[in-house]
Amino acid sequence: MADIGNSTAVKRVRDAERTRAEILDVATAEFARLGYTGARVDEIAARTRTTKRMIYYYFGGKEQLFTAVLERAYLEIRVKEQELDVAHLDPVSAIRRLVELTFDHHEAHPDFIRLVSIENIHEAEHMVASQMLSTLNSPAIEVLGPILEAGRAQGVFTAQVDAVDLHAMISSYCFFRVANRYTFGTLFGRDLVDPQRREYYRGMLGDMIIAYLTERQPAS
Repeated sequence: MADIGNSTAVKRVRDAERTRAEILDVATAEFARLGYTGARVDEIAARTRTTKRMIYYYFGGKEQLFTAVLERAYLEIRVKEQELDVAHLDPVSAIRRLVELTFDHHEAHPDFIRLVSIENIHEAEHMVASQMLSTLNSPAIEVLGPILEAGRAQGVFTAQVDAVDLHAMISSYCFFRVANRYTFGTLFGRDLVDPQRREYYRGMLGDMIIAYLTERQPAS
C-alpha cells in the first residue's frame, strides 16, 4: 500500500509539473504575440488542458504568470552560459564561443526577444518584483569576468572594458538582429536573419568583439 501511495504522489507531482510547463509554453507564445496587456488568461486556459482557475492556482494571476514566463526565458539562456565549457580554450576562442552561443540562442528564440521588448515597455516592473530575475544575470558576468582577466594577464586583451559592458555589446547586436529584422529589412532591403548570410553575421560579430578587445590602445 505504501508503494502505491508513493507512486500516486509522484504521479501527481509529475502531472502538476507537466501542466505548469504546458501553461508556460502557451503563455509564452501569447504574451510574445500580443504583449502583456493584450494577452488574456482565458485564451491561455482555452489553449491548454487546464482552466483559468487552475492557472490562478499555479501562478496567482496574470502578472505572476507573465513574471514566471520571463523567469523561465532568462533562466534558459543563463543555464546555457553556465554550462559553456571554455576552460580549455584560450581567451580569444573562449570569447568567440560565448558570442556564438548568444547569437545562436537569440536567433532560435524570437519569443524571448519579444518578451524582453515588452518588458522594457513596462519599464521592467515585473523583473523588479522578481527575486529570481534580480540575480539571474550574474552567471553571464561570472563567465565573462574570468575570460577577460585571463586575456589581460596574457597580454592579449587591451581594452579597458568590464564584463557588464562587454555583455551589453554582445547582446545588443544579437538582439537587434532579431528584434529589428522587419523594420531594418524594409528600410535597407536586407534580411538580417537570411540563412544564406547567417555564418557571415555570426563571424562578423565575433570578429568585431575580438578586434575591440585586442586593439592596441593609444598611450595616455
